[in-house]
Amino acid sequence: MKKLTILNIGLCCLLLTNQACKDNFLEEKRDFGAVDETDLFQDPILATAYVDYVYGLFLPANNAQSFVATQDASDNGGYNNTFTQTTDELAGETDFNKQWNAISYINNHANKYFGQRMSANINNNVWTRMKEINVFLEKIDQGGIDEATRNQLKGQMYFWRAFQYFQLVRMYGGVPLVLESQNPIVGDSDANSVPRSTTTACIAQIVKDLDLAKSLLPGKWDGGNWGRITSGAAAALKGRVLLTYASPQFNPNDSRDRWEAAYTANAEAKALLEQNGFGLFQTGGTTGGKAWGDMWFTEVNNPEAVIVYGFNNASSSSTAVKNSGWEQAIRPRELSGSGSISPTKQLFDAFPMLDGKNIDDPTSTYTYDAKKFYKNRDPRFVRTFVYNGALFPYANGESYRQWTYYWKNSKGAYVSTETKGSNASGIYLRKGSNPTASATSNGAAGFQQSGTDYMEMRFAEVVLNLAESAIGVDKLQEGLDGIIEIRKRAGIEVGDGSYGLASVAGHRDKLFGAIINERKLEFAYEGKRFYDLRRWKLFEEDSPTAQRIGVKPLNGTRRTGLLITVKSDGAEYTGNSDPLVRNGSSVPVIERQPATYPDGIVNQDQYLDYLYDNYFVVAEKDDLDPTNIPWKFKWYPEYYFFGLNQTALSTSPYLQQTIGWDSMNGAGTFDPLK
Repeated sequence: MKKLTILNIGLCCLLLTNQACKDNFLEEKRDFGAVDETDLFQDPILATAYVDYVYGLFLPANNAQSFVATQDASDNGGYNNTFTQTTDELAGETDFNKQWNAISYINNHANKYFGQRMSANINNNVWTRMKEINVFLEKIDQGGIDEATRNQLKGQMYFWRAFQYFQLVRMYGGVPLVLESQNPIVGDSDANSVPRSTTTACIAQIVKDLDLAKSLLPGKWDGGNWGRITSGAAAALKGRVLLTYASPQFNPNDSRDRWEAAYTANAEAKALLEQNGFGLFQTGGTTGGKAWGDMWFTEVNNPEAVIVYGFNNASSSSTAVKNSGWEQAIRPRELSGSGSISPTKQLFDAFPMLDGKNIDDPTSTYTYDAKKFYKNRDPRFVRTFVYNGALFPYANGESYRQWTYYWKNSKGAYVSTETKGSNASGIYLRKGSNPTASATSNGAAGFQQSGTDYMEMRFAEVVLNLAESAIGVDKLQEGLDGIIEIRKRAGIEVGDGSYGLASVAGHRDKLFGAIINERKLEFAYEGKRFYDLRRWKLFEEDSPTAQRIGVKPLNGTRRTGLLITVKSDGAEYTGNSDPLVRNGSSVPVIERQPATYPDGIVNQDQYLDYLYDNYFVVAEKDDLDPTNIPWKFKWYPEYYFFGLNQTALSTSPYLQQTIGWDSMNGAGTFDPLK
């Protein structure tokens, strides 16, 4: 009998059964051997395993840093931080934020996600994923599986095909529409030489697949299947797709028809999800930052989780291991974390005051104090960041505080209190950190056995997608109400009656700016910022949309951090021992966590204020980006629609290159706006 290629290669396949540490199919995996094609499409268990295998092709792997990593900056299905570093969230030079001599298909800024040509070898890339989906959709109705089961399986596959095409289209515009499986022929083949379809045709196909998925899938699954794609998830992705298509990247003439389509889709998605128990995460009537921060640790039946990527806390020796790498990445080296995620001061400063007004807004009820920058901020601030002296709890360390200050030694060099090594920016991420996470488990150090899931789409995004679409069709109050709904849940004070948004009410462009800003805060470090900046064309210095909606472009900027030093008697402290840590019977300056407090101070939070007032000096740290001054962020307008890389063009010469990019056949001719 003919064997199915994907089941022949011995890759790990996700299965419905869970025999390890979690209770849903996303978090369990095992090897699946060769299976006869005839058997597979006759057996609902094997057919389900095939679908679950496709889930695995799209989901992050073991130890993935899924909050900041995306799949579409890679040609091989791998996740990386490249696109997050091409924003104001993380620093570092990438192929998409540095100076180039020319825009060219031979450079790495011609994004390779478009993929490699299919070959006899199996790789997790774009067209292999597409082939596996198409094989299934062609074969599943030829077996003996009952119709209800087949429909649910097909619905999931239509979703993933649409998901894959949307990833491609938002990168390149129109791409080849391959809706039937192709044989992996090495060399030229007219049958496999499919040219690029128009962007309009691709969007229509994506919407068609999502409508099919929506019609075939349930509104919710039982607990063991929690995390599978629902009809609401398909509707929500359709809303995201059409919102992107209505945005300036694809809609430079601001066509109201595009906005109307996005509005209709997002309104339907929100209503459908709410009918099935989805909504903004709340806990037991609590409000503010606590409810907002706790959403990451509720798994089955989490109302916020529209599309979720699952992980488990199995040990590294288990065949089922699929740990989240997030906890380990954000924790400090002092606790055997890697300290590899370094938030920027730019995001740090973007969070408003408690009344929703910007930190430089003179009309705010609260006066921003640069010396005590953490006071009276948006409650999401303290659940997103960890600053010098802030709590960063973990299991058996409920009162642990993270210290990140420096001082000069006798040789004049700065020394960090973090003896095992500091992170780059002097700021840590708290978002998604579990206060009950164990620093060690079964001999594994550094929070490695973490099962924290990642929500690829939260209900909050559905709310803001609908709000943005409403603004697009001039339903300005409805758009404002959507932003207010998110701010109210976060714990922003009602203040002026509009949660800090009175100045933008009734102004379409100002409301668009407020939406982009709110997404920046609500979805900080969730892999959304790059795509928002790109679809609104907010990178280059002369960006007309940036000027129109009041957003500062990224070009010409540098991402920075915080440098907090210690002073003593009004001058910078110099010494060879930590000035705030007791050594024997004495401490060089003052103890950072004393047994007794000075008069008038009753707790550590008040004492931290005292330290910032009298002993800490806060400055900007400017060595996160390359220090070969004058390095500054440089984005090219051609990146709004990437060119095809030389690998794709050399193996597929029938493909048109994108306008604005060159190729071996001359200037690009494919117009991604058609």
